[in-house]
Amino acid sequence: MIRRLVWALVALLLLAALAFYAVGGRAGLLLLTVKYWLHQDYAPTHEVAWQAGPAAPAASTADGSAPRRAPNVVLIVADDLGFNDITRYGGGIAGGRVPTPNIDSIARQGVEFRNGYAGNATCAPSRAAMMTGRYATRFGFEFTPTPKQFMKAVTGMAPADQLIKPVYHPEREADLIPYEDMGLPTSEITLARLLQGAGYHTVHLGKWHLGDSPQFRPYNHGFDESLSHLHGASMFLPTKDPKVVNAMQDFDPIDKFLWAAEPWGVRFKDGEPFQPPRYMTDYLTDEAVKVVAANKNRPFFMYLAYNAPHTPLQATREDYDALAFIPDHTMRVYAAMIRSLDRNIGRVLQSLKDQGVDDNTLVIFTSDNGGAHYVGIDGLNSPYRGWKATFFEGGIHVPYFMRWPGRIPQGASVTAPVSHFDIFATAAAAAGQKAPVDRIIDGVDLLPFIQGAAPGRPHEVLFWRTDTYLTVRAGDWKLQVSELPKKDWLFNLATDPTEKINLAGKEPERLAALKAQLLAWNQTQRKPMWPSLGAGPIAIDHSMKQPTTAGDEYVYYAN
Repeated sequence: MIRRLVWALVALLLLAALAFYAVGGRAGLLLLTVKYWLHQDYAPTHEVAWQAGPAAPAASTADGSAPRRAPNVVLIVADDLGFNDITRYGGGIAGGRVPTPNIDSIARQGVEFRNGYAGNATCAPSRAAMMTGRYATRFGFEFTPTPKQFMKAVTGMAPADQLIKPVYHPEREADLIPYEDMGLPTSEITLARLLQGAGYHTVHLGKWHLGDSPQFRPYNHGFDESLSHLHGASMFLPTKDPKVVNAMQDFDPIDKFLWAAEPWGVRFKDGEPFQPPRYMTDYLTDEAVKVVAANKNRPFFMYLAYNAPHTPLQATREDYDALAFIPDHTMRVYAAMIRSLDRNIGRVLQSLKDQGVDDNTLVIFTSDNGGAHYVGIDGLNSPYRGWKATFFEGGIHVPYFMRWPGRIPQGASVTAPVSHFDIFATAAAAAGQKAPVDRIIDGVDLLPFIQGAAPGRPHEVLFWRTDTYLTVRAGDWKLQVSELPKKDWLFNLATDPTEKINLAGKEPERLAALKAQLLAWNQTQRKPMWPSLGAGPIAIDHSMKQPTTAGDEYVYYAN
């Protein structure tokens, strides 16, 4: 009851702020009220007491041989990492002058999926697909959990010079559920729950974004332990910390909210939120290294979900100073965040070696979606068009690597399309577990395709949906269908992988056939558990720093 009263107060404050803004006031009051949503008083920093596994490996068998132990699984997910943020593909941020050797090494020492696709073009539904091995639309987790008042605020703060405005759907409010109930259904079987049932110790660190109420938190989805961000958002350091360098995006409403609220806390299990002791990427890595050490003598699954390089853009002074050759301040902060992310992933990989479990660990690396237009830096997803929150390749074509010494050959490459939901089936198979049979599992075990034992492609067809914006990739043909604007984009990715030549007008039969496939699939998906209240225009070919104009090619993305 108290919680609902607090939310009622938040609603009133936000609505008052919106009214103030609408009649000519600036956004200061609106941003102030956001503190009541994201910000709270955090307890002082303290040590996390991770559960310790066995002090020694399992005893040898009667013949003196070591017992066969199930492999560990380490899933590392970056947040909004652009395809061109790493140097594996010959590019990299700041013209390739910020190398990412540790991230690249996962592909070099294992397999890279050249056509790895995100489960969705935004954070939460993409993570839901990873955790369940299913299209998130199959169980109604279609949109990122967001309060009504927040959506009203975001859609109401478009710059005056932006000709194509966001839209808000007040008629959908009647079907809205409480924000705290927007979570991954506990009827879903997550990878953590599956492995937990097989004797694995399961640990989550960092971003969750699948429900913040107790019934939807990681420990109710199969994780024995969780060190979690709150509300799917976090600062990297307090804004005025002397060790941080900030880059604020005055053209991005969400960025303004984060700076105003300054969420700076983590929660261990179901405890009181507390302040981390250092830069978030470093801190999560410190704790991940401890988790590896604590579990070296038993099988473990570690889901390490960094919030880098998602906004707010904050770098350590040390990383920022190391990139003095980058003249643009925003680019330099962002590149410093990539530098930190790569260094810290290297620390995690080294900890596997230090604890003697490297050869028996499947490491998976990916990003939840492509780079975001609201960062304000063009080229993050080069050579692809589009951004996070679009189904152009820039929004869903992500780095996707696996490494498992002795089981995955070094330098392997798979060109066939694969999806985030394949992580579930692949990790389950590596652990010797069968996928659930009481529901459709959309993912497939990729190991036979990596090892050359399976013919054909893992998937002949892949789909994406958010509200009235739907996409299908069938073979090498890709169709995007949008209602706002009402437009079809049809591309032959075999000859046009960067989606520059729209063939919708020249291939009417193929267009009709793909639309029929989309319709048939769409009818098998569930109605969203909560509706989309708003949609914003995303320019395909430039960042949010440049206002969207009537001459731009754009698509509205709903949430």
